[in-house]
Amino acid sequence: MSREEIDMLRRTLTVLFGILVAGCATHPVATSHTRLRGADLDRRIARLMEAANVPGLGVAIIENGRVTSVKAYGKRDVEKGLPLQTDTIMYAASLTKAAFGYATMTLVDEGRLDPDGTIDKDLPKPLPSYEKYADLSNDPRWKSLTPAILLSHRSGFANFRFWQPGKDYDPNGKLQFYFDPGTRFAYSGEGINLLQFVLENGKHIDVDTLMRERLFVRFDMRRTSMTWRDAFAANVAIGYDENGKALGHKQRGSVRAAGSMDTTVADYANLLAGMVRGEGLSDAAHKRWLTPAVRIRSVRQFPTIGLPDSSDNDGISLGYALGVGTFTSPQGKAFFKEGHDDGTNNVAVCIEGSKNCVLLMSNSSNGEKIFAYLIDDVLGKTCFPWYWDSYIPYDHPEWRTAKPVVNAHPACTL
Repeated sequence: MSREEIDMLRRTLTVLFGILVAGCATHPVATSHTRLRGADLDRRIARLMEAANVPGLGVAIIENGRVTSVKAYGKRDVEKGLPLQTDTIMYAASLTKAAFGYATMTLVDEGRLDPDGTIDKDLPKPLPSYEKYADLSNDPRWKSLTPAILLSHRSGFANFRFWQPGKDYDPNGKLQFYFDPGTRFAYSGEGINLLQFVLENGKHIDVDTLMRERLFVRFDMRRTSMTWRDAFAANVAIGYDENGKALGHKQRGSVRAAGSMDTTVADYANLLAGMVRGEGLSDAAHKRWLTPAVRIRSVRQFPTIGLPDSSDNDGISLGYALGVGTFTSPQGKAFFKEGHDDGTNNVAVCIEGSKNCVLLMSNSSNGEKIFAYLIDDVLGKTCFPWYWDSYIPYDHPEWRTAKPVVNAHPACTL
């Protein structure tokens, strides 16, 4: 074979290899990843939990829009040796945001809220007139904020005012815009809580009542609440940090749309199944809830503001809709939502077409270290953006400081 022929063969093989490794990122194809169920999945979960030092994990599986399996593994209280159960109270954290977004869409369906109407029309007086938002008194950009902008994390605010980009925690941090509202993505609990403020002060809609009547009652979520209940104390999950230190369970006394919900893996599974079916919403409202409002091009979800853009996840069209993240999996369109706090890690992922979902809820800061594996173990190959989500696998700690070298994007390397 001549040198020219050898060079041509080498180039051809290089192209073919690139197509192979980039498959998930460039073209949705039938998944080949084996889905685990029953005893096989139980053994897999036990091995991963032990390897990553995860004390407790709730796992729910939804198939064709129906809950088919809800199980709990490990301990809710390690010191007392108490088992995690499917009705154990766990902190939902930011899973609350997805629920709030869904409940808000019921108001859109009723014509009580215009997702694209500016909030200045919904409030009886200018936003900076309220003490909580006085920081915006010299910036008229607040007038361009809409419910859709707030739900899709395009407000221009930091996640929370006391954690400003590139700075340490500051209890006196000021609320401010870091970019023009609606122009890009930056995850913001401030934005979600502002929409709650607008509903309660402009629309006279109590968010606690809204969540209970539109979601908790409809989806039989009997052990779910936006604030702590004393009745939860007998069966509650203790949170644990990366080193296994017990952090307790905070008893939240105020309603926060950005993340005050207590729930169980069984309850939230009922809600997630309803969400993927679109129950309680018109077809139009459900489609709007899941339609991406912005393309995400940040390297990581946190921090978002101040870092250069990346094309890593362009292949899966990573974006954000009105309360959930969106991407294109090998199995078609998908949506997801995470929940994170010290001692808590949760994630829900759904494939829109098949209406198959997985819900993972952990009482450990280590839970996220096994999520990338378990999502594909349950759903099949998804190309879930685990690197963007900082779900670094327990057996690849080096990826926390050095981005994995791949030809496509990190989501398709597992």
